[in-house]
Parts: sequence; C-alpha cells; structure tokens
Amino acid sequence: MLKSEPKPFVVARDSGPEIAKLRGAVVAIGNFDGVHRGHRSVIDFAMKRAAAAGKLSAVLTLEPHPRSYFRPDEKLFRLTDERQKLRLLASTGLDGAVVQTFNASLAGLPAEQFVSEILVGRLGVSGVAIGFDFHFGQGRGGSPAFLTEAGARYGFPVDVAPKLEDEGRPVSSGTIRAALEAGRVVEAAELLGYPWFATGEVIHGEKRGRGLGFPTANLRLDPSCALKHGIYAVRVGIGDARYDGVASFGRRPTFDNGAPLLEVFLFDFSGDLYGQTMDVALIGWIRPEEKFGSIEALMAQMSLDSTRARDALARNPFAFPPLGKI
Repeated sequence: MLKSEPKPFVVARDSGPEIAKLRGAVVAIGNFDGVHRGHRSVIDFAMKRAAAAGKLSAVLTLEPHPRSYFRPDEKLFRLTDERQKLRLLASTGLDGAVVQTFNASLAGLPAEQFVSEILVGRLGVSGVAIGFDFHFGQGRGGSPAFLTEAGARYGFPVDVAPKLEDEGRPVSSGTIRAALEAGRVVEAAELLGYPWFATGEVIHGEKRGRGLGFPTANLRLDPSCALKHGIYAVRVGIGDARYDGVASFGRRPTFDNGAPLLEVFLFDFSGDLYGQTMDVALIGWIRPEEKFGSIEALMAQMSLDSTRARDALARNPFAFPPLGKI
C-alpha cells in the first residue's frame, strides 16, 4: 500500500484569502511560544472537539508577541520564532493556523468585538479552546469566564484547559525560559516535551576551529536569546538528515570575547554547510564557557567535551523536536 502524503498545513494571515480554508474550525487561541506541553493540552481540547464534530482544527496565534508590542524596549527571549512555532504546530495534527497581527488596532479591540468580529465574523468558529489563564481584548478584559459566556450567546462551546504542572513546576513559557537561562536543557525538554532548538543559517566565522581540528558551523542567534553560555551536546537537523555533535554558545573568551555565537562541531561529518539552514537541538549540558591559558589546554578540553557529548547523545538516541512542513 502506498503511503499517503500528510495533509497540507494551512497558514492564514489576518483576513487573507487562506482564512476561507479554515472557516468553521474549532480553534485553540494563544500565543503558543514554544508550543510546550501546556499549549498542547489546549490544542488537544480543540482537536478532540473538532474530531467529535467532524470539523477542522486550528490555532489562532498572535505575532509579534504581545509583550514585545507593549514593552518594545525590553528584550523578550522567545522560545520559538514565528516559523519555528508554525513548524511545531504543523506536527500536532492540526489542520492549520491563523496568524493574527498584534498591533494597535488589535490591542485596542474590546473583548466583545474580538469575539463578534474575529471569532464569529471572520472565522465562524465551531468551538474554542483556551488555557486557564488566557485573557484577551482591550485591557485584557476578556477572561475564560467571559469567553465561555460569550460562546453561549453566539452558539459555540468553549473548553478551558486546566493548569499543568510537572513535579510542582508550572509548565509555562516563563519557567522554560528560566531553565534555559540557567543551562538546564534537560529540564527545559521535560517541560517542552521535546529538546529546545535554535534555527539559523550557517555563516562564515574566523575558522579557528578548523585549525584546531574541530571545524564548526556557526550560527548567529537572535540578540534576545538568553541561553546560558556554555558547551552543549546537540543533535542537528539539515533537511531530513540528522547529525550528532557538540556546540559552544558564547563569546569565545580565550580568543576575542566577541558577540555571542553558536558554534557547532558535527561528529563524523565532512562537507560545506555555508548558507544552509540548520536546526540545532540541545540534548545535554556539558559545562560553562571558560577562558583557557593556552590553545593546548583548550584542545584537550574540547576532546573531553566531545566524549561527554557523545555519551549524552547515546543515552538519548532519538531526541529531536517534532517539526512539520509549512
């Protein structure tokens, strides 16, 4: 039997023409930064109700992140940019996503109008799923209780996902950011449900690693990335191929103490990666970044780091984020 192609994941923006393909869906609403386990519990409510009713399922997500809109001078360490988020959402089995631009017009839209104009008028929702702490509309005037009451008036059911905890830790984007800022990538993966990953295009560096016997593929991450500087065991995705490796994220204090850079050494690989896009999943923490007194000491430590990274990766042979096609 021929394997069927996965159904296309529809990405609609604001009131664009693709909206028609998702009209009448059961919609999970939220920002979904990270698409972590808490977010997926909301998505599961939407998908189950959609399946029972014979409807499509989708998410309504906001870009840019509302916090970036309201506090533009504060750097927000996003767990996923828009494309990463959509790729994760596409892997859940959802039919699509509506990306709603968060701007002054949306920020000033009263909760009642958000329901009547967007949920009912534009999307014609068959149901809505939200998290227990979800608020929306001007001044965050729309609460779960408000939306439930509004849904009863407009004729669509509302599911509210309860708070999710993991061994007493709230499963939230803030908790995951704090774990990554401390280098606790295993904890972050437990809360996310997959290893946190960075995506970027391979750029030219100083090529010092090549001279040391550890040629690296270098990625410049967003300046807001607050990941702890240090050495990590990583699994890299380039297209459909997967490679194990070890990576350094930091300022290279032994050499120049420059701008933060993610430098990835792939085990058992040779080839030119410049200009290619890589997904770098953090599987384990090795050690903090440090300054060495000699190149020889650095090289000896890099060999030890590689051994430790191989061990960490061998213990997690299949760990990689679930990424769908968009």
